[in-house]
Amino acid sequence: MKIYISGISGTGMGPLALMAKAAGITVFGSDLAAGAVYDELTRAGIQVSIGEQDGEFLKEKLAEGVDWFVYTSALPETHAELVLAREAGIKCSKRDELTAFLVEKLGLKMVAVAGTHGKTTTTAMIVFAALKLGLPISYIVGTTLGFAPSGSYKEGDQYFIYEADEYDRNFLKYHPWLSVFTVVSYDHPDIYPTKEDYLSAFLRFEEQSGMTIREPVVSPDMFKIAGEVRRKDAALALSAILKMAPEVSEERIIEVLNEFPGIGRRFERVFEGIYSDYAHHPEEIEATIDVAQDEARMRGMKGVVVVYQPHQNTRQHEVRGGYIDAFQGADKILWLPTYLTRENPDLPILSAEELIAGLSNREKAEAVQLDAALFEEMMRWRDEGYLVVLMTAGPADGWLREKLGIL
Repeated sequence: MKIYISGISGTGMGPLALMAKAAGITVFGSDLAAGAVYDELTRAGIQVSIGEQDGEFLKEKLAEGVDWFVYTSALPETHAELVLAREAGIKCSKRDELTAFLVEKLGLKMVAVAGTHGKTTTTAMIVFAALKLGLPISYIVGTTLGFAPSGSYKEGDQYFIYEADEYDRNFLKYHPWLSVFTVVSYDHPDIYPTKEDYLSAFLRFEEQSGMTIREPVVSPDMFKIAGEVRRKDAALALSAILKMAPEVSEERIIEVLNEFPGIGRRFERVFEGIYSDYAHHPEEIEATIDVAQDEARMRGMKGVVVVYQPHQNTRQHEVRGGYIDAFQGADKILWLPTYLTRENPDLPILSAEELIAGLSNREKAEAVQLDAALFEEMMRWRDEGYLVVLMTAGPADGWLREKLGIL
């Protein structure tokens, strides 16, 4: 079988490509720019075309034979590659269908982690502990991992650890052996018009699961990890490991999880005193600040400075009321303009000043721009002994890494 993946090098599609390749499937694809998993793909021998996705590379591959065209949810219906693939009459689908196909083809038991927040970290914790304990797992995690590739499969694996994303209702394609639920609250208003619609999707996913874990079997306080929310993630990970390997003691799993090194874009230390996190929802922000406060105390730092880039104006209209106390633990808040993507053109763009006005500690916040002056201010706070954390699901992370010279 030959599979072409459009948008192949990002954290959503890249690990899936790695898993398919390891399972003996010929994989190639394209991307507009080299994403976070690009280096892993090239090391695995997967051919990737980077640049304008005008259909020329896909035409070359169609001449060689393509059985399946898989594309990211971000691709518009008018995208040149998607139009060409449909005209060629080959099978076209989003990633969820390929993931379900691989799980069934390889006879794996899916351990799915679902939730609005915390699912990437919890998934990575399960993977980290399972690998350390020598369990027969394959996996896909939607970010880069410092301790392993983002996706893996080898012959003899029994379990498939997966971050089950609710965006675009992707997770409803699956019928997991075990589902682990982190925090569930309303998000993605562009997909789920109401909170009830959002929650009903999670209920349906639970009904499709063989077993579920909603609460951990041990107290999060048993872990020595910064942040109350992260300790709960670890407790959920332990609960999942016990389902897969009941013969392993709780004490041993706790010991292993306390060694968890963290993951890309989830409170990732990118420079001394500078962290980057994917948080873009009030509850995620509050949880990340809690982690940052713990980390600052452990490292003897003065406090926490937050640089925040909101994600999607449509989302801001839904969540702006949730910001009221979300930044309470921050000593300073530097608020960037909203990163605009997949927008509703009928909604007015909410400015940084409008969003700041809704904070209970608005006197600590100021509107800033993504420019050299902001970088200088971030470094000044760091040099004064503060922990500086950038929270963004947009381009500010890449901007910061470029400024720091670590791209």
